[in-house]
Amino acid sequence: MKLTDKSRYHRPQPPADLNQEFMTVQETAYVLKCSVSWLRRLLREHPEVCGRNGRGRGGTIVTDREQRAAIHAIRSAGDPRTGRRSAPAYAQRGTSRQVRRCL
Repeated sequence: MKLTDKSRYHRPQPPADLNQEFMTVQETAYVLKCSVSWLRRLLREHPEVCGRNGRGRGGTIVTDREQRAAIHAIRSAGDPRTGRRSAPAYAQRGTSRQVRRCL
């Protein structure tokens, strides 16, 4: 399957160097192991953790090391509205076998 420019735009891309100062959204998504769409939604909600390279609104979204650390902290916070979810509800309640023992 031949990839078009549009399909590459929505896929995480490996960066040329993992320690580079600035990364695009696609490279940041690859490093943080998340989807590009999730990262774009997060950056829309938290504009302070990204920068733009270029003029106006049409500039390329870039992140530096400090911003990637902030994104990682938001993602690891545990609140479903700001990052990863905590344990599923069935894991918090216990299994049905444990519930039966309590009765």
